[in-house]
Amino acid sequence: METSHFLLPLATVVLGWVLAGGSPGPATLTISGTAMAQGRRAAVVLALGVLSGSALWGLVAALGFAAIMRANVWMFEVIRYAGAVYLFYLAVKSLRAAWRGQARRAPPAADGVLFVKGLLLHLTNPKAVLAWGAIYAIALAPGAPAAAVWQLYGLLICVSAMVFVGYALLFSVAVIGRAYARTRRGFELAFGLLFGAASLKILTLRLAW
Repeated sequence: METSHFLLPLATVVLGWVLAGGSPGPATLTISGTAMAQGRRAAVVLALGVLSGSALWGLVAALGFAAIMRANVWMFEVIRYAGAVYLFYLAVKSLRAAWRGQARRAPPAADGVLFVKGLLLHLTNPKAVLAWGAIYAIALAPGAPAAAVWQLYGLLICVSAMVFVGYALLFSVAVIGRAYARTRRGFELAFGLLFGAASLKILTLRLAW
């Protein structure tokens, strides 16, 4: 990869991307919760859905559509409200599970449902496309060729895959699953409160253009 096309060392770019993607948020919370509740396969499938959503936003930013969206604020507003509603739905679902306890635990979801859940979780995040646009802006030198953009895109998608699938594998470890089973209601309550806070944060988000 030609380093002259980049403003920052690639190691710095990758580290920043890992910290941003791996920090606690709706995607990582959902992946970890699914891993503990439904096991490794379910969590990996959901993580692949999240990864696909990130890949789509990365394409949008790389192709320049992010600028079009910034020029048409209503597009971001639609995504923002959809994201807030979806996170509120997840919050209610987790709080209901905490209230009901283990006796009425829902059956494992189908792979297709889990994949779409992860996809929607990322596509309804209005900050995701801004994150991709920002990383291109700070990492790529002015006049960098299209090849450099796609090289960076491929690198960051691989990093994202390691982060999201890594969460799925880590939290599906048997000892963590057993801990979840013992304290499931506490986990669901925490997830519900965090999803609710994320919904409120997105709803009150003020994007700078």
